[in-house]
Amino acid sequence: MSESDYAGKPVILVKKKILSLLYGCIGSLLLWFPFSIYAFGAEDLDALLAAYQSCQQRFSHVQERSEIERSGYEIIADQIFPIETRAFGEVSLIPAIDEEYHRLALFFADNKGHIVYKTDELEVNNRYPGEMKQPVRELRAVSFQELNGDGLMDIVLIVTCVNDRGEYAGRPYKIGDVLFQNEEGFYRDYRLSDKINRFNMNKSVESITSFVKGGDSTEFLYTASTRQELIRNGFEIVKEQCYYRQFEKLGKLEVVPGTYTMADFATFMIYLVDEQGYIVWSFQPMGDYDNLYALKGITCRDIDGDGMKDILVLAHYSYGGENNELMVESDYAIYYQRTGGFYEDKEIRKQYPCTGEDTVAGLVEKARAYWGWKAEE
Repeated sequence: MSESDYAGKPVILVKKKILSLLYGCIGSLLLWFPFSIYAFGAEDLDALLAAYQSCQQRFSHVQERSEIERSGYEIIADQIFPIETRAFGEVSLIPAIDEEYHRLALFFADNKGHIVYKTDELEVNNRYPGEMKQPVRELRAVSFQELNGDGLMDIVLIVTCVNDRGEYAGRPYKIGDVLFQNEEGFYRDYRLSDKINRFNMNKSVESITSFVKGGDSTEFLYTASTRQELIRNGFEIVKEQCYYRQFEKLGKLEVVPGTYTMADFATFMIYLVDEQGYIVWSFQPMGDYDNLYALKGITCRDIDGDGMKDILVLAHYSYGGENNELMVESDYAIYYQRTGGFYEDKEIRKQYPCTGEDTVAGLVEKARAYWGWKAEE
């Protein structure tokens, strides 16, 4: 079986096909099995399939509202809301988290408590591909919006996750999702959900709505090839921070910082642009913060003592706290110039966390001391 056999086909369908070939005797249950099997041996895959079947049995056996918690789910009581549906009339949306695997499930109950519709095929349940247990921490927002012009109320979800390993270990991050209503219940367009999260449009219900309904998008920030393309799509350049620098490995480039505002959230980017207007490199210093609150400064100086100019950026960023209060933090990022471009130093902030009193010059001195070099004169 070659990769070309599945070229251009949706990933989920590829996974279904492989699983059906390997485990045809398991039957229809595997036809929507949402995991990648490539990294598993036979024993691991058997254990995963057994866990999946057990989880789906519990899920499928929930027929009444009263059975949700008895089936191993914790109901999120403060996120239960009524919604009018074409298929079932008015129902209650009851979100719940699987206590064993921390997977989010949505149950829809009529006024007699019968479960008329349910789904756990959600974007957030595939954060750890190939695993049952997921890093779901909190259902942060549920909103009903008419998104696609059919007159039916759709559902916008924002979930907070916290990974227990990897680059994001211990750091909360958001996952957005949309369920569109139709004549039979609800469905997802995984392509939209992928873009919502891949291009950081998951910051708020308003951001997701602006993308899905309004057609706004941050995608161009990551795909644009020229300065003019950025401007044409609404990128606002911070002109007082623009300047040309001679980079030893990349030549003479203009440092172009700026923002793109979508649903009141300003995404901050920095580009290195050549004299013909082509983008040579780009940086996204704000990480998982929601919004650029204030840019404090950018400097291009040799920080690690290798004779090549590096980039340090310092800014204030804002985000919503646990109770949706506005939080503002100072943070910085350092990018070292190398032969093939730049790479971000993600370790230095563990030793030198940013404070509200830090300045660009002060951070340069700390960083050079970290590398055993004196600050530049």
